[in-house]
Amino acid sequence: MSAVIWLIAGVVMVAAEVLSGEFVLLMLGGGALIAALASALGAGPVVGALVFGAAAVLLLLAVRPPLRRRLARTVDTTAMHSDALIGREAVVLARVQGDQGGRIKIDGDVWSARSVDHRQVIEAGTRVRIVAITGATAMVLAEG
Repeated sequence: MSAVIWLIAGVVMVAAEVLSGEFVLLMLGGGALIAALASALGAGPVVGALVFGAAAVLLLLAVRPPLRRRLARTVDTTAMHSDALIGREAVVLARVQGDQGGRIKIDGDVWSARSVDHRQVIEAGTRVRIVAITGATAMVLAEG
């Protein structure tokens, strides 16, 4: 009977891992499944609990860290959308002057732009570096 209880507990914990994604419940579920196996082989409830504790601790300490590192390596950290424009170079199309916005061209796309240094006047044709995106406006700094 205790083997069935351990089996149910293990399956529930492994299934609940889908919600957390931290691999803790997965390791505890693995410990419960190992305890279910020990109970099915004739171990009593106390031995089953000791097997569960030892297996869960071993899985948490030995299996979880490399599993988390491997998952962290496979997560794509590429900048997306407007964040991908930060650090890129653009050309001024219409003068960027103080707080008055201007226009820049980034890879064929025209964006409104303002100077990071509000006192700076950047003339048309000047190459600029995008340092931030605020809403739909690129904050730029003249190169050179």
